[in-house]
Amino acid sequence: MIISASRRTDIPAFYTDWFMNRVRAGYFYRVNPFNSRQVTGFSLKPEDVDAVCFWTKNPRPLMQHLDELDVRGLNYYFQFTLNPYDAVFEPGVPPLQERIGTMIELAGRIGPERVVWRYDPVILSCVTPVAWHIEQVERIAARLTTATRRLVFSFYDCYGTGQGRLNTALAGTGIRVEDIAAPERREALGPLARGFKACADRHNLQIFTCSEDVDLAAIGIRHGACIDGMLIRNLFKVTSSPKRDKNQRDACMCTESVDMGSYNTCRFRCSYCYATFNAGMIESNCRKHNPDSPSLLDDFTGDREIRTTIHRKKTLRRDFSDQLPA
Repeated sequence: MIISASRRTDIPAFYTDWFMNRVRAGYFYRVNPFNSRQVTGFSLKPEDVDAVCFWTKNPRPLMQHLDELDVRGLNYYFQFTLNPYDAVFEPGVPPLQERIGTMIELAGRIGPERVVWRYDPVILSCVTPVAWHIEQVERIAARLTTATRRLVFSFYDCYGTGQGRLNTALAGTGIRVEDIAAPERREALGPLARGFKACADRHNLQIFTCSEDVDLAAIGIRHGACIDGMLIRNLFKVTSSPKRDKNQRDACMCTESVDMGSYNTCRFRCSYCYATFNAGMIESNCRKHNPDSPSLLDDFTGDREIRTTIHRKKTLRRDFSDQLPA
């Protein structure tokens, strides 16, 4: 079993205490985001978990606990989103130079193979044109020569509730966002992709797209997977599931995983974020958070049935289901 921590919120940045409490307890509860009465318990015991994939823009709060995770035998790696946007797009993140320093320090602690650089999403606008993105990727990559081996990028999708939030954030700024993946804008996509690939080559980085339909193989850029079963098998010598995650978008190549997080709980409040589709709920949701609860947002008062699930590693010989609290 692979644990995603998390596509839905930044657990390392804001919920480290809760995460470590769940690791020590050996389990967590996942609440269906569309039906709060559907609750499933999952093991966090190292013998049941192939790896944890952390998604974050600031792993600093979690880094003080890495020794404990290592002692407990829990495998983990990081998807570190490092963008150069200003406060219009990313109002709550630490300064760029601080985040670069954090990434370098993290890689020095666990190895650059376990820290994946996400330049995500690529937002094309009148203030962030193609040339700007190429320049920024080059500038950041030059700082990350010892910090990562992979660069993953995707394009901002101009649709849905995320577009409404972004339009609100940009109101009055004069900034216009363009859909670089739209057929009428594909002429900009080629130069950007070639610029990214040239930069990756100069800095010895593997480069992949994330959840993109566009085929850039001719440029030398492959479709990638953020929760990458092959990477996990190579890093940790485990036999993880080869199945693709059917709960993600059609273009997503990720291996199936179990997500620990909850939507509308990330206090970074990035204006483009799909995981925050109701910004007004963030504060109320954060008030519901209890670091000692089995799930991120619920205290589990009242009568609810909780289903327990164990996904054992193929190398295990004994059943741990009787040890998972019901």
